Amino acid sequence: MHVVNISHTGEKQTFIQPTSLKDPKLEKLKQALVYWINSTLKAEHIVVQSLEEDLYDGLVLHHLLSRLAGVHVSVADIALTSLAQIRKLGLILEQLDKRLGLQDGSRIKWNVKLIHNKDLLATIHLLVAMVRAFQPELDLPQNVTVEVVVVEVSFSLSFSRVWEDPIEQLLKLEAHKVDTVKKAILHFVNQNMSSMGLQVADMDTQFADGVILLLLIGQLEGFCVPLCHFNLTPVSPSEMLHNVTLALDLLNDTGLQVSSVDPQAQLVYHPFIRHIPEIL
Repeated sequence: MHVVNISHTGEKQTFIQPTSLKDPKLEKLKQALVYWINSTLKAEHIVVQSLEEDLYDGLVLHHLLSRLAGVHVSVADIALTSLAQIRKLGLILEQLDKRLGLQDGSRIKWNVKLIHNKDLLATIHLLVAMVRAFQPELDLPQNVTVEVVVVEVSFSLSFSRVWEDPIEQLLKLEAHKVDTVKKAILHFVNQNMSSMGLQVADMDTQFADGVILLLLIGQLEGFCVPLCHFNLTPVSPSEMLHNVTLALDLLNDTGLQVSSVDPQAQLVYHPFIRHIPEIL
């Protein structure tokens, strides 16, 4: 049988295994880093409560860079828009990497996108590197490891008389692996939707009308889809189809080759699992 496969492989996303987030050693490390930041910036009346929520816009990192390395980057203290925050982060991380002696990109476990997307693992890696470079005498918790999940998102079409749905292939995996993949995808989605006050609990149903997908694309690409262009509360199949069609058009515009995807077909996630002990 002749089979033709067309696929587009996206970036690999790394997430901390949900069960590892409750690890006492990781929690102790987070608390130690929060205490270190607040002690360092006490004179500037800056108080951090969450590593994910309070460092993504560059303000705290800018003040740490100034206080610890004596480097003041010429940027606005408060960046309100996503674009301004990303530009600011780029300048700050460039200076930080120089001060940390990390000129080889392959050794750097963080970047502007990860920090701005509130990636906890990347944020912790950056802060630990800063502590070791600027205050090596500080006693951080030792031997902290986390289990991570690597998920690759891709779009795939297969043309043949007999076609096995990739989701069916996924469901052939062990139950705990399927659950891990679903949790990782939901974590990725909710991490990017949290700033909008939205949360996805069931990806099997909440993506069907295209609304969450459109909002997620806007968040990831840094733009807002005008409400006049899609149905925020679709009630008919035609309105849902319009939303999904628009989402596919936007993905095509961003460079993803999904022009061959039928708007009535579901976007397919091809995840794979790799458990990696990550030493912080």
